[in-house]
Amino acid sequence: MIATREPQPAGVARFRAKLFAALMVVIVTVTGVTLYFTQRSVAGAFELELQRDFQAQLAALHNVQQLRDAALAERCRLLVRRPRIHAAFEDNALDLLYPSARDELRDIMASADDSGRYGLHAEFYRFLDRHGAPIPPPNARDVGMLTPREEAQLSLPAAPERQQLGYLLRETAVGHDDLAEVIGLPIVSNETGEVLAALVLGFKRIAFADEALGSGIKRGLWLNGRLHLDRPAAAGPAELAAEVARAVAAGGPPRSLATVTAGAPHLLFYKQLNPGSAYAPAYEVCVYPLEELQRRQRESLWRIVAVAAALLLAGFGASHLLARRFARPVEALVVDSAQNRAQREKAEAALELTHEELQRAARFSADASHQLKTPVTVLRAGLEELLARENLTAEECHEISTLIHQTYRLSGVIEDLLLLSRMDAGRLKIDFGPVNLSQMIEAALDDLSAQSDDLDLTVESDYPPDLMVEGEKRYLSLILQNLLENARKYNEPGGRVRITTRAETGAVFLVVGNTGKTILPAAQEHIFERFHRGAVGENVPGYGLGLNLARELARLHGGDLRLLRSEAGWTEFQVSFRLARLEPTRL
Repeated sequence: MIATREPQPAGVARFRAKLFAALMVVIVTVTGVTLYFTQRSVAGAFELELQRDFQAQLAALHNVQQLRDAALAERCRLLVRRPRIHAAFEDNALDLLYPSARDELRDIMASADDSGRYGLHAEFYRFLDRHGAPIPPPNARDVGMLTPREEAQLSLPAAPERQQLGYLLRETAVGHDDLAEVIGLPIVSNETGEVLAALVLGFKRIAFADEALGSGIKRGLWLNGRLHLDRPAAAGPAELAAEVARAVAAGGPPRSLATVTAGAPHLLFYKQLNPGSAYAPAYEVCVYPLEELQRRQRESLWRIVAVAAALLLAGFGASHLLARRFARPVEALVVDSAQNRAQREKAEAALELTHEELQRAARFSADASHQLKTPVTVLRAGLEELLARENLTAEECHEISTLIHQTYRLSGVIEDLLLLSRMDAGRLKIDFGPVNLSQMIEAALDDLSAQSDDLDLTVESDYPPDLMVEGEKRYLSLILQNLLENARKYNEPGGRVRITTRAETGAVFLVVGNTGKTILPAAQEHIFERFHRGAVGENVPGYGLGLNLARELARLHGGDLRLLRSEAGWTEFQVSFRLARLEPTRL
């Protein structure tokens, strides 16, 4: 016997139709809103990833450039102190100036073999008189050939009182323009402290290879209203130059901005390289093409549209089933939950991929510092082997020993950079435990007194015995060593160093003070920046990493490092630590 289907009431059919229509309106609306906000979220994520990648690459390039600039500045400061050069000016024996300088500057001049390799050897040099005019050399071949137009670019309004940085536009044999980096240093009388003249050295400007820049970045220099790119750009140079001219005219701090050049979007970054210099302002320019970002955004948009279409079809089917089988709403909810779970897994996978990209960018900075260790070690081994020869004079042995000492200083800088890279990447883990700060202070003061110098410093201390703080001993010791080393280096003969501590609720404050030159108010806000070397540290060895490293380590320990005051020849720094909570001794 076959059962016949009873006809459905009209009211039930209308209810089902209205329910189906209402569900479809809700689904279409939700899908449209979700599509809109998802597209905006994905686009924002891509732009943020791009900005981080761009900034990471710029930071890596600037770190390399700052290391090279620090090395050049240190070498140049040593050159202007050579006694034979001072004697030529103070005795008014200018006819002996360039012959004397030829011997004094032989080690920094580029030879025919290296041709200024790595940009650490000068291509030319000139002396400026006290009025800033170039002093003509008797033989230009010995000091680097320059045309009259190029030599005129070296002149200054007067002999500078501090180091000047500029860029010289040179004309090559094939008619193209080339740029040289110019460093001008004052020559100061040892007797009166008066600026007698200036030494100007020209170095080949470093042009990074494509592999070092990566991601299609184009790098160049904006000088005297013209844009000089290191390598040809896909975008029109004229349009790029116009965009850079507008950005430079607007002024302001270094920044990046989006622009459309030659019909294609680009990210443009500019930064003045020689603020405050008497030479013409020069701006570093980096151009980052955004075609890859647009392509990825289009692909993500099509994927989102496909997912939205699939959701609409699924919603249509679900609504139809829900309308026909009103008794099965739970099944429809389960289907929706499964779809939401799949979307969440896709979002988590995308976030994981973004995290891996950020980790690779952080590892790049660490790897760059790590790769510097091997050449420095090889250089030190070669110098030590050279020092072991028996046919060297005492002066040659002293110079080689000085170079070996510099390699140890450079190794210390590389170790600091590696430690900073680990902290930037979030990979530095602190093994917290109780540490006896009093014993660490005693050991550090013993090390300070053991250093041989002619400052004859008086060390004062006031701290209680067995003062316990929370942290890891080797990193706390590094903080303390950096503070005491700064107090020694920037002190004055017969000066004082004072270290005191005080404990408050849950915290310990350590203050290190020293006599010496006052840090100017304008420079105080920059002293914790990496590679910052203010006017106080111009004649003090170092690279400007100690305070930044000490502050980052202090913050990882839950404390902080700050400058308390610097006035009337007295400077004080304060670092805070967490007070260790010791468990009561069991009887």
